[in-house]
Parts: sequence; structure tokens; C-alpha cells
Amino acid sequence: MNKVLACLLLGALSQSVWALDNADQQRLNEIQQNWAHIQYELPKPKREDAFAQLAVRTSTFTRDRPALAEAWIWSGIVTSSWAGAQGGLGALSKVKVAKADLEKALILDPNALQGSAYTSLGALYDQVPGWPIGFGDADRAEQLLKQALQINPDGIDSLYFWGDHLYRQKRYAEARVALQKALNAPPRQGRESADAGRRKEIAALLADVNKRLD
Repeated sequence: MNKVLACLLLGALSQSVWALDNADQQRLNEIQQNWAHIQYELPKPKREDAFAQLAVRTSTFTRDRPALAEAWIWSGIVTSSWAGAQGGLGALSKVKVAKADLEKALILDPNALQGSAYTSLGALYDQVPGWPIGFGDADRAEQLLKQALQINPDGIDSLYFWGDHLYRQKRYAEARVALQKALNAPPRQGRESADAGRRKEIAALLADVNKRLD
């Protein structure tokens, strides 16, 4: 559960029912930047409270812009990250809320933010415990992560979570290919903190993969 959710920082505009205007984009940028700061720069003991505060902002965003897929994506990402910071079975209720938010985003616009709802939802299915405790399902995770890669085949996050899935399935040679490609993903303007944090995660997982293959 503690890993549930380091889900994604993708900044492309989409064609959701309400297109992003300048105010929406600024709001989204601030949420993304705050998420990266909390996830990668704050000490672990401080993350739960920080994510709780950020979740209030994302919830307000969805109320203000209920037809905007990007708002629901980031509500799901922040809520799942909050659950990951909390940890334990008590976080499952938050994970279920995050799942519902991401499913809402997929209904509104599956291509929003380069398919990041698919990636984030796939990560949840991969990392949450399975029945009867939770809804985790490796087959469903693979389906969703493959859909994310169809939309964004070169994205650092879509490749990382695909590599993580392959690792979990003990498909180490395939995981190595995906993770090496993730390390070479193009940088995202304005996402320097997120990219740096994600690359550390990729490098750590790749090192473990390499040990298992050597």
C-alpha cells in the first residue's frame, strides 16, 4: 500500500467536455507541482497531512469543474497518494474513492493528460490487495497499462508503471526493456521535480531487475 500511488504528472491538454482554459491550467499546474513537492521532497512523516490538505483542493476543483476529466484525474492521483502515505488497511477507503475518480475521468475523456487515468488506475489494480480485502487484479492492471501505452508509448510514467507491472509478474527481461526506455523518456517542461523523483524510482527498480537477471 505504501507504494500505491506515486501516480502521474502529465501536462498535455485534452478534449474533455469543458476544455482547459488559462485559469484551469494554472490550477492544474499548482496541484501538479504541490503533488511533486509532497511526494518527492517532504519527509515521509509529513506526507499524510500534506496530501490531506491537497485533497481538499482537488475535491474543490472537481466540484467547480465536474465535466473536466483532468480535475478528476488529479483528484484520483492525490487521493491515492494520500492513501499511500497513510498505509495499512485503513487507507483502502481512500483508494476506492481514487478508483471512482479515475473511472469518472475515463468516462469524460480517456485521452486526457495523455491517458494518465489509465496509468493511474492500472497502478491501483496492480498494487492494491486482491479480493476479499481489496479490488487488486493483475490482469485488469495489465489491460489498463497497455491502454495507457497505446496513448503515450514514450512517457516516463506510463513506461515506469508498465515496467513495475512486469517486475511484479517476474517478467524481468521485459521489465528491464521498459525501465531502460523510461529512463530515456523526454523531460517534461515544468515537471523537473517530478521527473527527478521518478527517475530515482526507475533506477532503483532497474537495479533490482538487473540483480535478478545477472
